[in-house]
Amino acid sequence: MPATRALRRSEAASSDAPGFLVDAERRLVIVRFGTKVGLADIAAYIKKLLANPVFRPDFSEIAELSNVEKIELEAEEFIKLADDVDPFSIEAKRAFVVRSSAQAHAARMHKALRAQRNFAIFRSFEEAERWIAT
Repeated sequence: MPATRALRRSEAASSDAPGFLVDAERRLVIVRFGTKVGLADIAAYIKKLLANPVFRPDFSEIAELSNVEKIELEAEEFIKLADDVDPFSIEAKRAFVVRSSAQAHAARMHKALRAQRNFAIFRSFEEAERWIAT
C-alpha cells in the first residue's frame, strides 16, 4: 500500500485541489480533499478521474474529507452532483472519512441523494479501508 500512504501524506500546502489515486488492483479510488471544497473542485476531480483509463464506475471509493474546513456547496449543487456528475455506479462501495459534524452532514447528503446502499462514514482512513476490503 505504498501508493495509498503516499497519497495520504502528500498535501500541497498551497493547493486545495483534490488529489486522487486509482488502484486498479484493489478496484479502489482514493480521493483526498483540501481545506475547502466546492462544485468546481469536485467537477475537476471527476473530469480527471473519468480521463483515467483504468477507472471503472463499479470501483469502490474512499473520500477523505477530514481536512475540509469549508464546504462551499448549495443544496442545488448537491443535487447536481448526485444526478449529473457522480461517476460511480449505485452499487459501488463508498466510504467517507470525516472528523467534524459538517463533514459528516455533507457525506450523508450525498448518500441520501444517491440512494446509496453501500455507503459508510468513518472517523479514520484505516477503518474505511478495512470496510472497503470486506
